[in-house]
Amino acid sequence: MDTSKETLKSLSESALFQPKEQMMPVQTADSKMLIGIPKEIAFQEHRVAMTPNAVNVLVANGHEIIMESGAGMASNFSDNLYSEAGAQIYYSAKEVYQKASLILKVAPPTLEEIDLMQYQQMLVSALQLTVQPVNYMRKLGQKKIHGIAWDYIQDEDGVFPIVRAMGEIAGNSAIQIAAEYLAHGKKSRKALFGNITGVRPTEVVIFGAGAVGESAARAALGLGAMVRVFDKSLYKLRRIQENLGLRLNTSTPQPDRILHALKSADVAIGAIRSNKGKTPVIVSDEMVAQMKYSSVIIDVCIDGGGCFETSRVTTHDNPVFRIHDVIHYGVPNIASRVPRTASYALSNIFIPILLNFGEHGSFEEVLRRYQGVRNGVYMFNGIITNRYLGEALNLPYKDLDLLIAAMS
Repeated sequence: MDTSKETLKSLSESALFQPKEQMMPVQTADSKMLIGIPKEIAFQEHRVAMTPNAVNVLVANGHEIIMESGAGMASNFSDNLYSEAGAQIYYSAKEVYQKASLILKVAPPTLEEIDLMQYQQMLVSALQLTVQPVNYMRKLGQKKIHGIAWDYIQDEDGVFPIVRAMGEIAGNSAIQIAAEYLAHGKKSRKALFGNITGVRPTEVVIFGAGAVGESAARAALGLGAMVRVFDKSLYKLRRIQENLGLRLNTSTPQPDRILHALKSADVAIGAIRSNKGKTPVIVSDEMVAQMKYSSVIIDVCIDGGGCFETSRVTTHDNPVFRIHDVIHYGVPNIASRVPRTASYALSNIFIPILLNFGEHGSFEEVLRRYQGVRNGVYMFNGIITNRYLGEALNLPYKDLDLLIAAMS
């Protein structure tokens, strides 16, 4: 009997020095999110923020997704697909807004949608800084909303991933649109976009060497066109040459060089992105007047005002108009022309961001850990934190880092 006690004592003592299995913290219910995806009601907005595959990933990680019925129909995703992926389908936008802790949208909410939102709710959507009225931000502020603009979120390399993805779609689409209007219509040039042996190739002038300009240049070169790119940044001009692997005809936007290029151009594409408000106009009315008969202008940056003086906003239903016998295309939301592709691109970027929100359990903790997400915040607890937005609307704003530090 004594021997047995001594043996047990010896085993107990030795166990104290054995390595123990480390217990990982269990994700609590607080770190789960209830994500609401209402149907987009903005004019001609056909994209949806989450595809069924993306919903499936989030649900598998413990989150709840509630969607308004028909939210994905314009992108050819049925309610049944979302339901099978694990989403709960509601037939009222009001229910989605009132039940969700985080609202995920493509377009900014309307004033009526803001009325449906909860106090201190999280909102992830586009900001579209240049078109927001003062009362829009005041209404968000009154509800102490935490607002994140997906068009200002950055990745580890400082790139705006969603802007780049939408830019790639817009750049490729711009060339397809230009090809269509060059060839079709009673007053078109009746010309093929590209290069045929013995025939002078299509000449394309692109203003802006960012994501839109690079994608447009790649697509145009792939069809055999002659391409010239203008940008005020020599760094961007070098980068586009390196990325495309070709020695493009590039230039800084000097008026005499712009005019010379436009006189022989068949297609001109505006692809300038401004982070500080209105897009600068670099092509005057007089320059457009000297372009070829039925040449085509695609002003991708029209949502910021456009870089052609003759540009104006058009719609998908009535996309073009003519000035100086030049065809102008001014639809501000080109990516919504191919909403299924755009929705997949959005989802691919939203998934890791939303998983980070769930992993860290609180909005404040995510902002402390991820500079890229923090860069997208324009409102924290109802206080404007985007300097350009505050200055543009003449509203008070505060530094986000100071607000977060004050809560520590």
